[in-house]
Amino acid sequence: MRADLGFLASDGLEGRMSLAPGDDASVQWIAAEFAKAGLVPAARDADGKPSYLQSVPLVEYRPNSAANVLTLKSGKGSQSWKAPHLLGGYRDDIDLTAPLAFAGYGITAPGLGYDDYKGLDVRGKIVLVFEHEPQENDPASRFGGTGNTRYATNRVKALNAQAHGALALVVVAEPNRKHPSNFDRQQRIGGSARRVPGLPVQTLVDDELHIPVVTVDDGVGAQLLAGAGASPKALQAAIDKDLSPQGRVVAGESVSLHLENTVRKRGISWNVVGLLPGSDPALSAETVIVSAHHDHDGSNGPEIWHGADDNGSGTVGVVELARAFTANGAAGLKAPRRSILFSVFAAEERGLLGAYYMAAHPLRPLATTRAMINFDMIGRDEAPSEQTTGLIEIPADTTNRLNLIGANYSPDFSRTVHEANRSVGLTLDDRFDHENALNVFFRSDQFPFVLHDIPAFWFFTGFHPDYHHTTDTADKIDYAKMTRILQVSYLSAWRFADEAKGPAFIANPPGAK
Repeated sequence: MRADLGFLASDGLEGRMSLAPGDDASVQWIAAEFAKAGLVPAARDADGKPSYLQSVPLVEYRPNSAANVLTLKSGKGSQSWKAPHLLGGYRDDIDLTAPLAFAGYGITAPGLGYDDYKGLDVRGKIVLVFEHEPQENDPASRFGGTGNTRYATNRVKALNAQAHGALALVVVAEPNRKHPSNFDRQQRIGGSARRVPGLPVQTLVDDELHIPVVTVDDGVGAQLLAGAGASPKALQAAIDKDLSPQGRVVAGESVSLHLENTVRKRGISWNVVGLLPGSDPALSAETVIVSAHHDHDGSNGPEIWHGADDNGSGTVGVVELARAFTANGAAGLKAPRRSILFSVFAAEERGLLGAYYMAAHPLRPLATTRAMINFDMIGRDEAPSEQTTGLIEIPADTTNRLNLIGANYSPDFSRTVHEANRSVGLTLDDRFDHENALNVFFRSDQFPFVLHDIPAFWFFTGFHPDYHHTTDTADKIDYAKMTRILQVSYLSAWRFADEAKGPAFIANPPGAK
């Protein structure tokens, strides 16, 4: 593992930026290791031949922040905002003018009896919504208590707005929040988040989301809602009080949105995929996924974001488990009854793009995918950093600690991992399932599969001061701890692939009783 991670995080791979030569080199290395291990190619190339590579067509663009503008037009005249009050962009240059509608948190959750669009027609309109979800500080909230649920992410809100006929989505932080806004949280990371020029934006060529999404600050949000009949704080308070919808068309107002790009190009990255076929003819069609992502934040002149922990550690973890499982066959032992798909995804840092692509273009049916273990940063000890200070409590000793993210959606999955851990002895932690400030639940590649009701956990050793900094280097990895994590992962994946029944998925996990 030390040698492999030393290669992936070396200066020569230049930080493995998606669509850059260094990341392409990591793709080729992973595919070669899968082949050497004896995995079966799980994809097909353009000629229909078996391949370890699933192509992921991408569009890369850079928003022109000097030109991008949002304008509010009302009986009082017009007012316009640019960066830093307006953030975001879109793959295509666009000009839109449409009526403005407010749709609460932008959530439609039939299983929870909640719909911000109830009685609201937003067809042909630009929709403004709050970040996150209602009652997020109430442990008894039907939205999973104090943790984030699937409805809290802006992508899910945007897809919901699109489904209701909206032309664009404008997002503003909840005015009564008790944590930084998403933009403020991102800036607290520092490192590559503050790079000049900024990181490029990428999206899927065939992304199912095809409306623009922009974020505005509190002041702009208040101006946009000035004609809504209640202040933003009052609107949020009314929703949070009893979950009653407060959606409305903002009468007499329209919004214009101009977005353009300075650079736009296409390219292809790759999900690297290899299969260990199951040994049971009746169950081998079912799948367990073991995954990570291979990209990071690249370089900027002499500066290299090495990405040893994020996510060289996870990539090496998937390769090491592939070797371990195939070694059983070499020793004459049976494979587990279900098949295991080893997947190292593309472009996670650009928005979980490889994982979203595979979820939309699955290589094996999602309906018979029983569990997923996703590695993203499994090589360090959690430590205080600017990103997390004041937002989550970090235990004094994290040297043996592994965070499990996603337990609310599958207690069965969690029990299996805890049982497997009895012979390994890690300290397992679910703190990130109960916080809402850091958005951890939807920040890695397990999330697109959770959206398809698949029990999927993110194995994560936590944030540290080197996260997304050039100092995330291979010499700082705790290889002994990483070995223990892979041991419990091996035992867990074996059980998921071999037990009679897979873990159940809870579509709407309850809050505290």
